[in-house]
Amino acid sequence: MIFVMDVGNTQTTVALYRKRQLVDRWRLSTARHRTQDEWGSVLHLLFHANQLDMTDVRGVAISSVVPPADAPLRAMCRRYFKCEPLFVAPGIKTGVPVLYDNPSEVGADRVVNAVAVLARHEVPAIIVDFGTATTFDVLDAKGNYVGGAIAPGLSISAEALFEKTAKLPKVEISRPQRVVGKSTVQSMQSGLYWGYVGLVEGLLKRMKKELGPVKTVVATGGLAQVIAPDCPSVSVVDDNLTLEGLRIIFERNAEERPAAE
Repeated sequence: MIFVMDVGNTQTTVALYRKRQLVDRWRLSTARHRTQDEWGSVLHLLFHANQLDMTDVRGVAISSVVPPADAPLRAMCRRYFKCEPLFVAPGIKTGVPVLYDNPSEVGADRVVNAVAVLARHEVPAIIVDFGTATTFDVLDAKGNYVGGAIAPGLSISAEALFEKTAKLPKVEISRPQRVVGKSTVQSMQSGLYWGYVGLVEGLLKRMKKELGPVKTVVATGGLAQVIAPDCPSVSVVDDNLTLEGLRIIFERNAEERPAAE
């Protein structure tokens, strides 16, 4: 079995694959200073609760945008999975040329998403990943990663509205029934939700105008199921996009992976 981890700024999504089939997936909070044994204990509980055995894992692939977590995760894999993890980083085989001015600046999760889209969807394509930040990434007709855009995530926007104002409360991010709110909470929810739909649709419209015809717009990430239904430009929601990309990258690099010492 193959174990994959997508370590984001707010949440970490992990999944287990057996013969390219998804066995199970879990979502955890990202604790930047969690130790190797704390990571190991959390994963051991997940495996045990689902009648799975960590010793059956033969390889681990990790996409991380949280550098302080990398060393503990590497040590955890060596101790608990008895293998050297594959971190998505410059120099590994992805199959996707990155045509950024400085390719090393592209976040690992964005590269992983591009790999999965190229394998699962038609290009040219735009990927919208609703995470802590919302990223827009573009693949051209040849499968090249050509760039994108980064916007504050919806959760960040909601938190900033609460922290930077004296009287506005924290509100749940949800789809309001009306655009015109009849209370402070309803008005905030409307501004956050429908304002964010406008942001997504506006950026996608401008990207398509600049790029020309786009065959697929793929939405993924924690809030994709919430926002995408009101975004007519989105073609498909793919919740497992990053996880599938990690599995594909692991397979492309499997023969070169060293064993843990």
